[in-house]
Amino acid sequence: MTEKNVHANPSKNRSPRHRAREFALQGLYQWLLNNESTGSVVANMRGAHGFEKADTEYFDVLLTGVIRNAEALRARLSPLIDRTIAELSPIEHAVLLIGTFELQNHVEIPYRVVINEAVELTKSFGGIDGHKYVNGVLDKLALALRADEISGDKRR
Repeated sequence: MTEKNVHANPSKNRSPRHRAREFALQGLYQWLLNNESTGSVVANMRGAHGFEKADTEYFDVLLTGVIRNAEALRARLSPLIDRTIAELSPIEHAVLLIGTFELQNHVEIPYRVVINEAVELTKSFGGIDGHKYVNGVLDKLALALRADEISGDKRR
């Protein structure tokens, strides 16, 4: 699987919240590959073209929250994936960390939005079929973390 350029400019016509996720993904990619400090990653992303169009507060919440809680997020993901964390592509790894963080810590965001955003990020930055994998893993995670919300959707 080949990955698209993770330093691509965030898409036009995207919401500030989506742009925050794009920059958080790029920052996590940098962190995963280079093992840089959170401060260095944040500074690099804040200097990136188009960053001013992102929801900067949400970017900070996502990036620092994922990095700070990475081990616990990975532990939550591990039983749901069919390979080791190390065998995930860096994009799938980062997107799954973001999705897990949002499903677990931001219940005000509907689970369908979290999963859709993760799929869109993977389509934009990841390999050809990575979005299908991310969708399947986050669907299973949502069933575990948001069972009440999902059952409420099914009753409608």
